[in-house]
Amino acid sequence: MPVVFRCDGYRFFFFSNEGNPLEPCHIHVRKAEALAKFWVSANGIMLAESYGLSSSELRTLNNLIQNNQTLIERTLHDYFAL
Repeated sequence: MPVVFRCDGYRFFFFSNEGNPLEPCHIHVRKAEALAKFWVSANGIMLAESYGLSSSELRTLNNLIQNNQTLIERTLHDYFAL
């Protein structure tokens, strides 16, 4: 599971097997037992699902993903040779 970056104890990653066909661009975030998945697109960042995270944490994560959107997209595309 490739890790794109880490920040404040959160790990931002994707799975090396993201489905067949490949799911649209997204990022998983984990801190301890808490987990979230965000869709990442030119139209913005959208929460797909979350477990064990407060709304405040989700807003913070959304902002971190927005600030690192280029890195996330580039890493995903490079990994899957898109």
